[in-house]
Amino acid sequence: MEDIGDHITANCLAIAQIVIEMDEMARQVYNDTAFSKIQVAAELAVKNSSTVIPGVHVVAFDFISLSQEQQDDRLIYQLQLKAIHKTGIETQALYGISVAGLSLKEFIGSKGKVRIGAPQIIKSNSPYSTDKRMFPSGLTAAVVVCSDSISDGSKTDAAGKAIIAELEKYQIKVNHYQVIPDEKEIISQCATSLSKEHHLLIYTGGTGLSLRDVTPEALEPLIHRRIPGIEEAIRAYGQQRVPFAMLSRSLVGTIGNCLVMAIPGSTKGASESMKAVFPHLLHVFKILRGQTQH
Repeated sequence: MEDIGDHITANCLAIAQIVIEMDEMARQVYNDTAFSKIQVAAELAVKNSSTVIPGVHVVAFDFISLSQEQQDDRLIYQLQLKAIHKTGIETQALYGISVAGLSLKEFIGSKGKVRIGAPQIIKSNSPYSTDKRMFPSGLTAAVVVCSDSISDGSKTDAAGKAIIAELEKYQIKVNHYQVIPDEKEIISQCATSLSKEHHLLIYTGGTGLSLRDVTPEALEPLIHRRIPGIEEAIRAYGQQRVPFAMLSRSLVGTIGNCLVMAIPGSTKGASESMKAVFPHLLHVFKILRGQTQH
C-alpha cells in the first residue's frame, strides 16, 4: 500500500460508466426493483473496495450515486463518487460500476442475454492529479539557510537540501543557495537583493521562539503583501503531525513579484512545510503574471 501520510486532503471526484446491451427478453425482465438492488450492490462494493483490492486505501465517502439511462437496447450506468481524501478514488469507482454490471447480469440470469461493456472513468479529479497548467514554466528560486551552527561549520545543512529536492520535482531551477548566521541585518540584505533576481525565495531556520530566531522580524518590514493562508496551511499540516508545530512563526508574502517564505529550520519541519503547500502554491505565479485564477 502506498504511503500517503504526507499527502494533503482535498475534494476528490470520480465518475465511472459502463454500457450494457440487453436483448428483448432481458429488457422485459429488468425493472425498478432490479435497479434498486443493483444500487445497493454498487454502494457496498465501493465501501468495501479496500478489503477486496490490494493497495486501495479506506475512504470515508461523502456521496455515492448510481444512475441509469436507457437507450434502445442499451442501458448506461454511471456511478458518481465524492470524498475528501488524500488520493484519487477512481479504482473504487471502477470496482463499483463493475459490480453494478455483474449484479444486473446475475439478476437477468438465463431469462435473457446481457453483454457488459468495459468500465471506464469519464471524469475525475484528485489533489495529486497532474495538471501542468498549474506549474508555470521558467521559475527560479533561491534557498537561504539561517543558522549560526551551520554557518560556523559545527553542523551540516539538511533542511536546505530537502527544500531544493522538493523544488526540483516541479522543474524550479534553484540557482542560489546560501548559508548565513541568524543575524537580522544579513537576513534583510539577502531578501532585498535576492528578491530582485528570483521568483521564489525560501528561508529555512530562525522561525522559532529562541532569542536568536529573528527571521520573521527581519523579513516582515520588507514584505509588501502577507499571504496568511499559506502560513496557516503550513502550520495546520504540521500540527496534524507534531503538536509543537503551532509554535512555528512561519511567514509568507511577496516582495514585488517574488514570493518569500520563511519556514522551520529542522529537516522534518522544512520538508513538511514544503509538502503542505506544493505544488498548489505555484498558482501564485500565474496570478502575479496577470493570468486568470480559474
